[in-house]
This record gives sequence, C-alpha cells and structure tokens, in this order.
Amino acid sequence: MFMRAREGELIKTKDNIIFDVKGLVHPPNKVIAFPRYIPSPEGTRGHGKNLYGKVYNLAERFQYLQQNAPQLIVPDPVFGATLCEVPVETIVEHFDPVERLAKLRTSGKLEDLERKAVTLAETLKEAAGIPWSSIGVSGSIMVGLFTLQSDIDPLVYGAANCRKAYSALQELLKDEASQFKPYTKEELQALFDFRSKDTHMSFEDFAKVEMRKAFQGMYSGIDYFVRFVKDWGEVDEQYGDVYYEDAGYAKVTATVADDSEALFTPCSYQIANAKVVEGPKLEDITEIASFRGRFCEQATIGEKIVVQGKVEHVTDKRQGKEHYRIIIGNKPADYMVLSKV
Repeated sequence: MFMRAREGELIKTKDNIIFDVKGLVHPPNKVIAFPRYIPSPEGTRGHGKNLYGKVYNLAERFQYLQQNAPQLIVPDPVFGATLCEVPVETIVEHFDPVERLAKLRTSGKLEDLERKAVTLAETLKEAAGIPWSSIGVSGSIMVGLFTLQSDIDPLVYGAANCRKAYSALQELLKDEASQFKPYTKEELQALFDFRSKDTHMSFEDFAKVEMRKAFQGMYSGIDYFVRFVKDWGEVDEQYGDVYYEDAGYAKVTATVADDSEALFTPCSYQIANAKVVEGPKLEDITEIASFRGRFCEQATIGEKIVVQGKVEHVTDKRQGKEHYRIIIGNKPADYMVLSKV
C-alpha cells in the first residue's frame, strides 16, 4: 500500500492514536510520524468515550510508544536513527490541512477558535495573493480536538506561496489595524517557558531570534504559528537516495552562507567556516538541518552562530557527494543561537 503523506498532516491508526507526520520522505509502505493525541480516559480533548490527551516532547512520545506500540519503534537504516514508522495498512484516517480549512470555510456552525482560524486564513490568503489550494489549517483544529488554550496552526504549501505569505505576514504585523500582533515580552516569556522544557537556551538568546520571526505571534488574542512546506513537485529526494549516518554530537561555531531553505519545515542552512568547539573534530560540516518548525528562520545569511546537535555523515547517492551536517531538535540540549562574538 502507498500513501503520500507530508509535514503538517495527521494520521490516525486502528488503535485510535493520532500521529503527526514528519518530513516528506518516508520508507516504502510506511509513514514517519510521532504520536500527538493519545486515547486517554482522563483526557481533556474530545467528547464522550473518545477522549484524548496530548504528548508534547520527543522523550514523552517515545515513552508512550515503548509502553503501547513498541513495534513502531524502528532503527531506520537510511536515516541512521531510531524513528517511529507507522505501517500504511494500520492507518484508518488521513487528515489533510487544505481539505479541513475548505470544510470550515463552508460550515454554518463554527466554534470561536475555528472562526478565528478561518478569518486568519482569509486575511493571509488575500494579503499574500495565494490560492486556496495552497493554504490549510493543521493541529488540534484539524482533528477537532482543540481546547480553550489551543492555538491556530495555519500551513502554506509551495515555495513561492510560502515566500509570498511570509512577506505578507511581515507587513500585517506592522499594520496597527491588523489582528496580527507580534509577541509582547510577557507573551514571549510564556512561549519560552513552554519551549524550554525540551529546547534548552537562555531567554536572552531565545528572544533575540524569536522576536523577528513573522510566522508566529498573536491573532485576535490567540497564538498562531504558520508552517511552510514545499509542494510535492519541489521535493526530488526519494527514500534511499541519501543516507545519513550518526557521527557523534558536537558544538560548532559557523557563519550562515545560505538561508534560502530556512523558511520551510524541514529547514536547512548552508554554513561556512565551521569550527568544532566540542565533539568529534570533523571536517566539511557544511549544513544545519531540523525537522522542527521552531528552528525555521533562526539565522540569516552572514550571521555568526553557535549550534549544538547530532552530527551526521550524509551520502548523496544521486550526485556521488558526501558531507557532514548537524541536525537539531531531537534532544533538549540541541540549540542554534546567534554568536555573541
């Protein structure tokens, strides 16, 4: 069985576990995804007998899998990591952000949060001049498991559409008449308190980069976080084209040489002048990558950075090339901050 699944989408299995899909490259007949909403009698999401709890960080997700679905934990030979891989034949529902938003737009009965998600999308679509087919809503709204504390998770597909949408968000945040507002220092502190549970860095380092990101903020009093994902025609990597091998853990200083892929999830940065401060003294570390939206737009071209994460040896079989990269976002100790030097 084949299923085309990508970042921002959710899937539900026969066990009623709802997973969020990671990335755009998956093994044959499987989807790389991690549990997000789990059946729980004490859950605060859902109705009647179908109550769910939410698992946040990666450690909690693996702990849940080990206890409830250990067969999904797989050492992947291509990605060189232990991942959660969901067999396609166990998937009973596939949630699509674009389809969900389309249904909300034509619904005559919406909850307040759903209504705000629709008006946010309408405003962004109009300001950016992008088609409805390129914009959707993900997260708890997509699966009807939101609470009074939930945020809005819009999603934009296609590189050109993403860049238009980001430029539009930058302008909307400057417009005092707009419902889009940048985070106040207090709101940024609340975001830091939440994220620092599984990404350790100082508030000073955090605030310096987060304050300038336009894809997050407040919309009509609700937190929003827009995810930008490439379209299928813009992704040429197939499973097995590129192999990733664990090469240790390191802290590195470098300069951002190319930030053209920094907006998307997964995101990447090309770096120059990489110097290993701690860890294996490897040459040719030329890339930083992450599957987590929080590391998008983390630094711009020419900026000096300090980054800490897992080092991978990357072998591209299509081009016969090899290099090292640092991948961040898998451990609380992983970070990428602007250099103070």
